[in-house]
Amino acid sequence: MPTVPLLDVTGAVRWINETGAQELITSLIGTLESDFRRWESFERSPRAASHSPTGVIELMPTSDGLTYSFKYVNGHPSNPGHGLQTVTAFGVLADVSSGYPVFMAEMTLLTALRTAATSALAARFLAPPRSHVMAMIGTGSQAEFQALAFRTELGINSLRVHDTDPHTVAKFVRNATALGFDVHVAADAEEAVAGAQVITTCTADKTNATVLTSAMVESGVHVNAIGGDCPGKTELEAALLVRSKVFVEHTEQTRIEGEIQQMPADFACTELWEVVVGSDPGRTSAEQITVFDSVGFAIEDFSVLRHARAAVSGTAWVTHLDLIAEPVDPKDLYSLLTDTAAIRPPPPAFRTGARSG
Repeated sequence: MPTVPLLDVTGAVRWINETGAQELITSLIGTLESDFRRWESFERSPRAASHSPTGVIELMPTSDGLTYSFKYVNGHPSNPGHGLQTVTAFGVLADVSSGYPVFMAEMTLLTALRTAATSALAARFLAPPRSHVMAMIGTGSQAEFQALAFRTELGINSLRVHDTDPHTVAKFVRNATALGFDVHVAADAEEAVAGAQVITTCTADKTNATVLTSAMVESGVHVNAIGGDCPGKTELEAALLVRSKVFVEHTEQTRIEGEIQQMPADFACTELWEVVVGSDPGRTSAEQITVFDSVGFAIEDFSVLRHARAAVSGTAWVTHLDLIAEPVDPKDLYSLLTDTAAIRPPPPAFRTGARSG
């Protein structure tokens, strides 16, 4: 029977470590750019979200007509208090012509990589020239990946950071210092953004908060706003959006989930792919404030899944799943229950009466 290649967490960790996280982000930026250049060839729709009092579970599908992908992802801000990750995810690539899955992967790590790579791709077109300092408001799970991506694309090595959780700040300082970054811990967000050419906001609480006010942001700054990702969660003051040229991934989705959900329906914004292909100039002056209102989009997941599949295919980083039922006669599924040669015995620990101790 055919099996489906799986890049599990162990395999993903080995792949990232043996390749090098920064080197992998560099190559992933190239894959993302190529898919942004063919953005209009993809199916595009807002993700399907199931909200609960504790968080959200979402499905993010897309297809380019040949390959279909989807990602399952959750967002539960209170999870760390229970020893759980705020975000977990997995994804699938499938062949459109047969409908068969051809690759599966964990996507908690892969989402962090693709979010950082997308931020860096946007910054290439939108950040002011010769940017050398980035402020980071929020130093959680995304922070190290973002720092690596901005060093990859812009050469930024100086970071000014603030988070309300001292433990999270200490974690980031330990990791970022080991990666060779110069890190200044600020007492508050206002101190963090002082003198920065790029500001990244990425906080976890799913509330309409204002972690960055218009008064804090000087002319010419690029804001990488990646924390807004669901209805009822924002991080930027509306007045800052009014002052800025705002860029999004998929407008229809971002109006539901991004910073612009607090703006009128006719508020103008530009989709990033338009800048990548050259139909929009992006930043138009040294004084202009640019905002990348990024909520994450399915095409980016498609990109990282196809990138991972190409990179790990045939390697020891991949395991295989017995996921597809395939009887000799495709119209006789029941034969799998009667053909003893096709029935694989379960592992000993799962046989009737078996004991694991």
